[in-house]
Amino acid sequence: MTTAKRPTTYSISELAKEFDITTRTIRFYEDKGLMSPERRGQTRIYSPADRTKLKLILRGKRLGLSLEESRDIIGMYSPGQSNEQQLKTLVERIRGRKETLEQQLHDIEVMMLDLQESEQRCLDALRELGVETV
Repeated sequence: MTTAKRPTTYSISELAKEFDITTRTIRFYEDKGLMSPERRGQTRIYSPADRTKLKLILRGKRLGLSLEESRDIIGMYSPGQSNEQQLKTLVERIRGRKETLEQQLHDIEVMMLDLQESEQRCLDALRELGVETV
């Protein structure tokens, strides 16, 4: 039984396909200084470390982190180290994001109650006027 060996380098189109994003997105992250692949002429050559950075950038995006926050966290990574500070910072950012989302959820729930009450008052007023409502 053979196992597929990971390539040692990747093209921009290979990474785009793997992560289901556009090559333009990858170039955007490069422009923002989040990735810096090797170049052979006009061709970008991505290392496994670049692939990992891209994976972390996209994970950070899904978690609601800004690109700056992702850059800071990725920049803390040191191969062969415990990366304790990186992990603590990530936990802190995750907790902050959760607090923000919990507040937004509360605000949405309050707004939904206000909308329901307003809708009901309008429907009651229409009924008092003898207007049929749907």
